[in-house]
Amino acid sequence: MRQSEMLVPTLREAPAEADAAGHRWLLRSGMIRQLAAGIYSYLPLGRRVLLNVERIVREEMDRAGCQEVLLPIMQPAELWKESGRYNQYGPELMRLQDRHEREFALGPTHEEVVTALARDEVNSYRKLPFTLYQIGTKFRDERRPRFGLLRGREFIMKDAYSFASDWEELDHTYQAMNKAYSRILERCGLEYIRVEADAGTIGGQGETHEFMALADVGEDTIVSCRACGYAANLEKAGYQTAAVVTQDTEQMSKDVSESDNESQISALDQSPVPIHTPAIRTIAELSSFVGQGPEHMIKTLLYQADGQLVAALVRGDHEVNDIALKQVLGVEELILADEEALAGCSDLAVGFLGPIGLHLPMVVDADVAAMGSAITGANEVDMHYSGVRPGIDFVLEKVERIRFAAEGDSCPACAAKLVFTKGIEVGHIFKLGTKYSDAMGASFLDRNGRQCAPVMGCYGIGVSRLMAAIAEQYAGDDGIRWPAAVAPYQIHLIPVSWKDEQQRQLVLELEQQLLDAGYTVLTDDRDERPGVKFKDAELIGLPVQILVGRDAAERRVELGSHALARKGETKRISMSVEEALNHAKEVLQLR
Repeated sequence: MRQSEMLVPTLREAPAEADAAGHRWLLRSGMIRQLAAGIYSYLPLGRRVLLNVERIVREEMDRAGCQEVLLPIMQPAELWKESGRYNQYGPELMRLQDRHEREFALGPTHEEVVTALARDEVNSYRKLPFTLYQIGTKFRDERRPRFGLLRGREFIMKDAYSFASDWEELDHTYQAMNKAYSRILERCGLEYIRVEADAGTIGGQGETHEFMALADVGEDTIVSCRACGYAANLEKAGYQTAAVVTQDTEQMSKDVSESDNESQISALDQSPVPIHTPAIRTIAELSSFVGQGPEHMIKTLLYQADGQLVAALVRGDHEVNDIALKQVLGVEELILADEEALAGCSDLAVGFLGPIGLHLPMVVDADVAAMGSAITGANEVDMHYSGVRPGIDFVLEKVERIRFAAEGDSCPACAAKLVFTKGIEVGHIFKLGTKYSDAMGASFLDRNGRQCAPVMGCYGIGVSRLMAAIAEQYAGDDGIRWPAAVAPYQIHLIPVSWKDEQQRQLVLELEQQLLDAGYTVLTDDRDERPGVKFKDAELIGLPVQILVGRDAAERRVELGSHALARKGETKRISMSVEEALNHAKEVLQLR
């Protein structure tokens, strides 16, 4: 491809909306352009990267025995209502009507569509197992799109769905997909980790794992153990904590009454001490005001759980894990209550909430139950209590682990200290079980003539997100240094002056040799200053650059490649044409 004929609108400055390194370079190198919030166009170079990623994904899916299909993005709302997800999915599901006022949704995923397909086409165990996959556009109406392609509203995804006659068959497919995903990420050159995960709105009845590309810009927190290899998404991560104390007030009073220890009796008789805390509403403010760390405080949060107010208690230095709390309560919808939701509750003082006298269902985190005493809100404006004793001053109705793992926690498997890193979720695999086949009436006849629901699995990998994750991991000081497997072209031929006959002839000779050898080549034949060409070459970031300049008559060139330079450097070495070609082949084979 000749660069003069290609649309490569490079930018000298990053647009204001670019909020991550990879996103900035994708924009500056002319690979993508924003059309609307979270919606991007892929320009020629970006499309070539995307096609290379798709090729790797498609090859590994085919290798794993999957069959490619293409399913509609416009999905009848009836299917989502059958599965029960139409209201559960929330505002991220883009709903619309056609001219006949029939309801549709723009598919963020295709469980319903593919289950309906299997329901209509599969009626015997003889047709099982099989796995269908597609690579196509999805739409999720993100409230706050960020980081370019990493969290867009419109995105390209590979989603696969397996159908099996039993759980053993499903497990076989699940393990095959696990290996396929690992091969995909390795071929893309990504540093990644596989973690235990929560099923989220997809749901399911079995294990689920995420594949995380390591990156500081990642919005997911990975909790891992370097001693035993345990790894999980923060939402799912286990941890070892203090022993759980679940004694209620009545039992503790009985224990103390049977004791001759006067100090114990005295301790039981003590009452919480009121503290005047004018305008102190946050844990940080309270900690500074009383001179004690947040680990000595109890944070009381109110939620609307399927419309009912519920209190959740965690230590001041911990955060409520909404997913864990939702599972404990067994509810479909869990929303942090705002002041509007509390408007009719005159006894609830926002910013001063506490468990004493709080007449609401309470879920108490295990670490709170284990505290000897703590500072809490007093349910009165500008007031807190100190010396509040869980199990004495308020009843421990329901004690569960409802907090996120935190710094200092120990591994649930081996008790070593947990490590926290950031990652980008690029893939997610699920054992769905019969959640969708049961809900939507999909069934088949087994070997004994019995009607059974197919056991399903679901396997998603973000194709456009993979591109963005690679951009983040390979972002340098001057551009993205694309791995050869996904680079838009493998070799960049750059004559200092295209008008110079000797330079042009040598470039044309090299171009033909490389094309004949099967390499993809971008030739900068533009009539531009050398500085402009070099700057654009760094922005585009192809694995190998061959610079043809004043030594063309002696058949000497300058070769630059990722293999010759450390991150952040631009390094070119003068060598003969033959040496440059051999080195380029070595570099591209290694990658």
